[in-house]
Amino acid sequence: MKVRLKNGNEVTIKEATRNDAQQMINFYNVVGGETDFLSFGKNEFNRDVEEYKKFIDSTSLEQNSIILIATLEDVIIGIASINSSQKDRTKHVGTLGIVVSEQLVGQGLGRILMEELINWATSNGVTKKISLVTREDNTFAIELYEKLGFEKEGLLKKDNFINGVYYNTLVMGLFI
Repeated sequence: MKVRLKNGNEVTIKEATRNDAQQMINFYNVVGGETDFLSFGKNEFNRDVEEYKKFIDSTSLEQNSIILIATLEDVIIGIASINSSQKDRTKHVGTLGIVVSEQLVGQGLGRILMEELINWATSNGVTKKISLVTREDNTFAIELYEKLGFEKEGLLKKDNFINGVYYNTLVMGLFI
């Protein structure tokens, strides 16, 4: 699928395949250094390429999990996913993760990816709730999540430790 961002760039969004594994790992390792709002820092996304290919393959076979990548001129600029347990008691809950390249923050890509995931979750026949976590002070992201219908559910105190400072993690959920 092709979408146009606020700055006019045309971006392709597609489901990730095993062929994207190395570029995805590389992307995560770069964006980890662009913001402290992620659960990992620069070059901390240490994954073996073959193992990550298997992870992508297994995710694509699950009815309640998906990984989307956004590319600009064949370069990954965003990754968004919903990962879900396959256990009967919790398979109705998907955990959402999203990362957008710093150079494209504010161009509408995050919202587009979130809407795609919500639409997919609504129609997959399994997912009834989407959960996510973000740092309590990530006001830009929290504002977007709330606009999309997510509600604050709880706070994990001192859940992250970055550069000598503890940060709280906000848990949010969207019921489908």
